[in-house]
Amino acid sequence: MYDLYPTIENKPLRPIGEWDDSRVVSRDNHVEHWLNGVKVLQYERGSEDFRACVAESKFKKFENFGQAEKGHILLQEHGGAISFRNIKIKTF
Repeated sequence: MYDLYPTIENKPLRPIGEWDDSRVVSRDNHVEHWLNGVKVLQYERGSEDFRACVAESKFKKFENFGQAEKGHILLQEHGGAISFRNIKIKTF
């Protein structure tokens, strides 16, 4: 979603070689992205604003992008080395 919405300035990134802690909280249509204990992004899935952002993005060609209530989780990188560990999915 970082292509749709800007994150806060001065994100709390840890130095190379240390693990960042990331958390995505999704309740109903409200979604929050947290990085090292700091909320860096939030949005409402399916809202008019969300649909407008998708319509202006590279995702506009995907019908109903980001609006599925259930589905797969996508972990991605942008051409560099990346590692994941301790991935947990909790339901409330």
